[in-house]
Amino acid sequence: MSPAARVAWLTGRRAARQWMSTRTVVALPLLLLAIPGSAWGLSDPNTTLPADIPLDTPMQMLFVSSLFVLLTATLSAVLYAWDGVSRDRASGVLEVHLGRGMGRRGQATVIAASHLMVTTLPVLLLATVAVFIIRIRTGAWASLGDSVVFLGSTALVVTWYTSIALLASSYARDQGTAIAFGVGVWFLFTMLWLLVTSVLAGLAGIEVGSTANAQWVQFEAVVDLLSPNGVYHHLLELRLDDVDRGLGPFPVLVAALAWTIVPLWWFQRRIERLVP
Repeated sequence: MSPAARVAWLTGRRAARQWMSTRTVVALPLLLLAIPGSAWGLSDPNTTLPADIPLDTPMQMLFVSSLFVLLTATLSAVLYAWDGVSRDRASGVLEVHLGRGMGRRGQATVIAASHLMVTTLPVLLLATVAVFIIRIRTGAWASLGDSVVFLGSTALVVTWYTSIALLASSYARDQGTAIAFGVGVWFLFTMLWLLVTSVLAGLAGIEVGSTANAQWVQFEAVVDLLSPNGVYHHLLELRLDDVDRGLGPFPVLVAALAWTIVPLWWFQRRIERLVP
């Protein structure tokens, strides 16, 4: 068996084992309820949202449903990956795996790819179902560009959280520390980021929270580049004509590329130097 074939086989076997775990019993109902469920509710013509949030086009519906993606798909990524390294390290299995002939880079690829598969594929499938639900309920398709951006951005944000959780797991010496790191990062970016942004804005002397204040809107947009959730929404906002937070596509695409490459590169380097 060639090295590439061996990596692919081990990746599939590890992903299958994770899919069959009890974590799927927790994650799958949440994903079903949140992604297709939100599309069903938002595509109801009688649905109204506070703050005059528009639901006039399929892309606007997908954009609002992305909030539910951030609550559940990213949490599912952390749920699967928080002990992706620490569990094997604590049990001694990691030392055995790292001693195999495929090398540490190959082992890092297997760990990362299997965790990406186990969350990204179901999320992409359910996100595609959401696109079809909106078509069935409203009679209008999201454009090809809108659909590609929504599905691609959703895959990316799951990738970012998986990478971050694996990286945190590689530094944790025990399971308690690993889950604290994983959930802590998710909680920071999902629940506390607006507070962080507000504190930074206050320190900079910017009036906080007023959408009529262009300085606040642009400041928030820039700070969001430091958050995977913020970059995810920036990518989706590129397809919304009525949203302009003062950033062009270039910094958004650079941030998306950085969030994709840096954590995965860092994780690979960490595994190459890890002492089991």
